Parts: sequence; structure tokens; C-alpha cells
Amino acid sequence: MQIYLRYYCSMNLTRHIPTILCAFLFSIVNVHAQTKIVYAFEMHEEIGPAMSRLTERAIAEAEKKNAAYILIDMNTYGGMVLDGDNIRTALLKTKIPTIVFVRNNAASAGALIAIACDSIYMMPGSTIGAASVVNQQGELMPEKYQSYMRKKMRATAEQTGRNPQIAEGMTDENLEIDSIKLKGKIVTFSTNEAIKYGYCNAEVEKPEDILAKLKGNYVIEKHESTLVEMLLLWLVNPAVSGIFLLLIFGGIYFEFKAPGTFLPIGVSLVAALFYFAPLYLEGLAANWEILVFAVGIILIVLEIFVIPGFGIAGISGIVLTIAGLTLALVRNIDFDFTFVPKESLPFSFLIVSVAMALPLIILIAFGQKLFDSTMFKKMGVEAEMKTTDGFSVRDNSRQNLIGQTGIAVTNLRPSGKIEINNEQYDSIADGSFIAKDSTVKVIRVQGTYLVVTA
Repeated sequence: MQIYLRYYCSMNLTRHIPTILCAFLFSIVNVHAQTKIVYAFEMHEEIGPAMSRLTERAIAEAEKKNAAYILIDMNTYGGMVLDGDNIRTALLKTKIPTIVFVRNNAASAGALIAIACDSIYMMPGSTIGAASVVNQQGELMPEKYQSYMRKKMRATAEQTGRNPQIAEGMTDENLEIDSIKLKGKIVTFSTNEAIKYGYCNAEVEKPEDILAKLKGNYVIEKHESTLVEMLLLWLVNPAVSGIFLLLIFGGIYFEFKAPGTFLPIGVSLVAALFYFAPLYLEGLAANWEILVFAVGIILIVLEIFVIPGFGIAGISGIVLTIAGLTLALVRNIDFDFTFVPKESLPFSFLIVSVAMALPLIILIAFGQKLFDSTMFKKMGVEAEMKTTDGFSVRDNSRQNLIGQTGIAVTNLRPSGKIEINNEQYDSIADGSFIAKDSTVKVIRVQGTYLVVTA
């Protein structure tokens, strides 16, 4: 009887192996199909234009991937109110449920962003709140800024189903809330306090712990920075910006020295593009600041090629160029410098001034050696010219021209061209500027240049 049962069972099992195998494979596929994405990105820096753009890209990517949730890993003391409001609005607009994991700090604009999320989870020892608007020295801003932030905090809490009075108390020190806040204090919650008053869903150690509290099978997919984002980060590096400043002023100086070359001023304009573009995207350089710089460059070009002498146009151009470059480095809002640290503007002006002076010092100290260097000589054409090919040798000493007079074909500031006996020569004015069409006299020969005086 036992032998029969054993045989029957083995035959029955063998017959159902294909069915069991199919059921097993189906369960694996089904589990994989039910795995949903929690799209995560970090907010560990100051809230500003860069973070605003990152949030917009992350939300767009999450929507593209049909993510079940968006998770923000936050640790910030805040930043720019307007950028915080932009991020808040983007989070409230998306149809994907949003979660924030507070890793230590969610202060100021960070608190506003956290409250805009559907769920808040906090690491032990973290804090949320203290959303009063302050400047970079930590001083409270005027009432108009506080009023704006209070209303934003309250409206955000109302929309996400939290106590709006508490949100307002994170900004308004004069507001009193029974058993929660005394007058003269700002609401800042610890993790346990936030849980108690409905501003935190639970305490967790790490973002992955949040998945266990969600119904279903989830996996975290982290947002990856693009090549453009990394390039922008490199371009806004102060050392890189300094190099572009040197190229801007170096190109202008070289164009002054050799008018009509166009290459130096072209290098200057390209350097200006790489200088302003990342600062514009970072919210530092405004349209009007770039326009001030552009007008300055135009005036300088007119001074070099069109207007004789060096006067109002040239001086105005230099002033506007320096002003545009300096203002692009500070975080002013149009003509409002309220949020700009007191030392920021002088420091930015110092950086631009040093960048302006350095090329001039280099040209004065090493100008001749620079032009006679191997690097510059390699830029010229090195070809053997034979008399059999029709070339002839001419005395280029030009010593016989000393004492002769000619006409300035271009402005000499100090270099340019003159004409003697229907032949043009590269020349340098001895001392002061010499206007075009002026009569000049050759006083000596310096290398390949004729040194002339009016």
C-alpha cells in the first residue's frame, strides 16, 4: 500500500511540474511588475536657482518614469525665499505624492518646502521650523518680507492638511499658540514634537526605512546629475570665473595695443559668454547687468575703431564693463541689495579690479618677451623663400626712415599704421595718442615698429 501511494504521488507530482514551474515564473514576473519607483533627489545645499532647477528636472523625470512617489532627502538651513516658493509651488502642482526625509535640518525656506510635501519623515535629532526671513548676517528682515513668508507658510499648511497656525508660528514671533508657542518665540520642532503636532509622520533612520511604511513593493531610484549640470557647477567655480575675467580684460588690452586685429576682442567676447552664462543660470547675473556690460564693451569698441582720442566713450565703457562684471557676482534682486551681505559688493569689485590690473601688469612687464617668445613665433608661417622662386631680399632695417615725415593712417593709441611715400608701416606713438590723418615724424626704429611723434 505504501509503495503504491509513493508511486502515485511521484507520478502525480511529475505530471504537474510544468504547471508548478509556470506558476513560479508568473509569480516572479508579477512581483517585478508590481515594483514601483520612489524617485529620490538630494536637497543638501542652500536653496537657490540651482536647487529650483534641480527640483523641476527631478519632478519632470519622476513623471516621465511614472514614479509612485517623489522623495526629497533634505538637510538645509534655507536660502532664497523666491526660489523656496518656486520649489513649493512645483511640489504642490505635481500629481505624484511627495515625501521629504529631514536629515538634521529643515529650516527657513527648507521648512516651507518640507511642509509642501504630502508626508514628512525625520531622522532622530532633526529639527524643522525657524522660517523667519533673515539676511546673510542673520538679522530679521523688514515686516513686508515676514508678512509674505507668514502667508506662504499658512497657505502651504492648509493645502497639505496641517495646522496652519503652527506653520505661521514658524515665522511670526508675536503669535501665541496655547501650550505650543509663547509670544516672542519662533516655532522650531524636534522630531518628537513634530510627530506630536502633526508635522512628522514618523521617525526613521534613513530614507530606505520609509519604504517599509508604504503599502506595496517599492524601490528607490536616485536622480543623476547631467553633464550640463556638472559643467555649470565647474563654470561657476571662482577660480574658473577668474580665468574668464583675465581673458576678458586681456582681450580688451591687446585690442587697444593692436587695433584692427579683432582676434583679442573676439576672445574677450567668448570669455564674457562663458563668464555670464552660468552666473545667469544660477540667478546671480540679471538681464540688466549683462546689458550694462554689453553697452560698456560697445563703447570701448567705438573708442578703439571710430572715435578719435580717448575720452568720455572709453572711460564710460570701462566703468560700465567693470560695473556689469561686479554686479553679476552678487545676489541682488534688480536694484534691491537688501539680501546682499555688506562685504559682498566690495569683495566682488576687488576681484574684478585685480583681474583688470593683472593683464596690464603682464603686458607692461613682459610685453616684448611675450611677442618674441617661441609660442608666438610658432603662430607665424615658417617657410623658406628662395630667389629662384621669385623672392628677393629687401633691407628692413628702416634706419633710413628716421627723420622722415608721414601721415597717420589709423589712430595711434599707442600703436597703429602710418604712410610714408605711399607705403604703410607699423608704428608706435612716442608718449601721447596721435589721431588719424595727423602728420608724424619718425624719431627712431624699435624692432619692426617705427616710433613716431606728432
